[in-house]
Amino acid sequence: MPINTTTIIDGGMGRELAKRGAPFRQPEWSALAMIESPEIVRDVHRAYIKSGAAVITTNSYALVPFHIGAERFAAQAQDLAAASGEVARAAVTLEGAANKVAGSIPPLFGSYRADLFDANHVEDIATPLIKGLNPYVDFWLAETQSLIAESIAVRELLSTLDTDNKPLWVAFTLEDSMDIDVPRLRSGETVEEAVATMAALDVEAILFNCCQPDVIEQALDVAQTVLQAKQAQHIKLGAYANAFPPQPKNAAANDTLNEVRDDLTPPAYLLWAQKWQAQGASLIGGCCGIGPEHIQELSQHFTATA
Repeated sequence: MPINTTTIIDGGMGRELAKRGAPFRQPEWSALAMIESPEIVRDVHRAYIKSGAAVITTNSYALVPFHIGAERFAAQAQDLAAASGEVARAAVTLEGAANKVAGSIPPLFGSYRADLFDANHVEDIATPLIKGLNPYVDFWLAETQSLIAESIAVRELLSTLDTDNKPLWVAFTLEDSMDIDVPRLRSGETVEEAVATMAALDVEAILFNCCQPDVIEQALDVAQTVLQAKQAQHIKLGAYANAFPPQPKNAAANDTLNEVRDDLTPPAYLLWAQKWQAQGASLIGGCCGIGPEHIQELSQHFTATA
């Protein structure tokens, strides 16, 4: 994928599953459809492909003990991860498309919960997910990363488990505040530090996700500056915001079904995407509350202007 083109990523999974009548409740969240109705997961993937997404993301985000419980995780995690990869790949095949499949590696201890990170259990949780997904995915997407240490740990684990050495994209979630001194992860660490660390690890892409479009705009400016200083402009930048109102510091993503902003219509979201592209983002999609209609708006615009 050339760096001077815009690659469209898919949007959120959870609300699309709920709209289509998939089983959906807490604490399982989007994992419940993976357990009980994988065919609906496949249909959501197909909807994103039809909308113009070039990358679809496996529905493995909630396949962690935080959501499905320790007992079910121990018994079923690898099989469920494999199933999420299989239905994503099936959607690509059914659409006769050339889409790439991103293997979602979620925040292992709960979204937005940098305080729950436990380095001693990264391998226990991530290993079955990676092993299950590995045969089906083209690259890895570590999503909604709240702190730098988890991303480093995932990178190190992939180097031992993925013998094909697939590329890694890392997406950080940011503090939803315009009142802070500099853009920060939800851990409080700076975007500058996070980008510099990922550049040293030579990941393929650094993205910002599951936060407000406004704070992503700030983060991309910092990321561009850091990559230039590190002579690492080959690393791609990307963005996929959520449609939530600003979340407080003590928020936990997927803790409840959050309200969705009325103002982030597809045309309004495209305006943000155009800003991100002007700042150097070549990978653009959507997170929670951003659906196929938004992705279609992005695809039509960026395809027409390519």
